[in-house]
Parts: sequence; structure tokens; C-alpha cells
Amino acid sequence: MKLIYKQAFAEFLGTFVLVLFGTGVAVITSVFTSQHVLYTALAFGLSVVAMAYTVGHVSGGHFNPAVSFAFFLKKQLDAKGLLVFVASQLVGALLASLLLVVMFDSNAALGANLVSTTLPGSGFVELLYGLLVEALLTFIFITVILQVTRPEKASATTGLVIGLTLVVVILFGFYLTGVGVNPARSFAPALFQGGVALEQVWVFIAGPLLGAYLAFLGSKLLD
Repeated sequence: MKLIYKQAFAEFLGTFVLVLFGTGVAVITSVFTSQHVLYTALAFGLSVVAMAYTVGHVSGGHFNPAVSFAFFLKKQLDAKGLLVFVASQLVGALLASLLLVVMFDSNAALGANLVSTTLPGSGFVELLYGLLVEALLTFIFITVILQVTRPEKASATTGLVIGLTLVVVILFGFYLTGVGVNPARSFAPALFQGGVALEQVWVFIAGPLLGAYLAFLGSKLLD
């Protein structure tokens, strides 16, 4: 089998597991208010760890269009690879959200991201603050990824470091945006859930892509 097909399946599977377990746990544990955030953060982080060690050797373990975009900017992924990776990630995320609709017998709550009303301003200004939060958190997350996956730094603990970073990022930003930092993870639930989640989904696409670009610029200073 050609490598590109193996990579496509790896990215599909990794993103499917990430969205299924991450958003699934977010919905299931929403009634446990005191532990809800921790459970959700661990579900996302540990899903990344599990899939990084399972298929990371095949595709690099992106599971996130923003991560793939950053590697494209660093010329470690060509345009064809970027297209294949992003398409595979989106299909994986959409299938996971569809499965949750079937399992929960409802699309009312699928773990979609929403900008918190506790952020400054209202209306479009509030959404801009949400975009800045997503950009900042994605910048931090992808900066870690770009640095720990450098050939001279990569080790057996790389996947664990990335997963734990995601846990910390979610713990910090959960009550601000729900923490997308991943356009595929945000788009799929929003598409099925509709309403405000779909209206705001652009924040969770543009923010992470901006964060990925900033992480790329930062990596040039660190290289």
C-alpha cells in the first residue's frame, strides 16, 4: 500500500478517536460539574497520547488541520499531503460526531465549541476575544509540537508531552471557548449541532489557523 494511503488512514483514525472520546466524554460528564473539565481535558489529552503511539509513526500524528498547516508552512508537508491530511481529519471528525448523534439519539449537545459570555464585550467583539484565545492556545500547543518533534529532540516521551500539553491547554481555556485548537474537532460537532455553534464555528477555524501561523513564525526564531 502506498504511504499516502497509510497516512490518510492514520490521520482519519487518530482524529476519529480524538473527537469520539474527547467530545463524547465532554457530553457524558457534563452533569458532573466539579469534575467535568478535568475528565474532558484528560479524554482529549489521553486520546492524543494513545493515537500518537498507535499511528504517529505512520503520519506524524497530526489529527488536526492546524498542526498539518504548521508543518506545511515549515515545508515538512507538501500541498498534496496537506490536502490529504486535512480531508482525512475532517472525515474522521465528522464520522465520530455522526456516531455520537446515533449513540445519544440527539444532536442537541455534541461537545461543540462556544465563545463564553464571560469574555469582554458582546456580539462581534466577544467573538474576536474568543478568536484571540483560540489563536493563543493553539500557538502554545503547536509550538510545543514543533519543538518536541524536531529530529534531535524526538524521543519515546514525545507523544506523552504533546498529550499532556493539550490537557493543560484545555484546563486553562475550557470556560473561555471550550478549547477547540483544532478546526476538525470544532467543525464536526458544530455542523451536526447547528444553531449558535455553527454560527460561531468560524472562530474555531480562523483562530487555530492563525495560531498555527504564529507558531511557525516562532519556530523560525527557535530553530
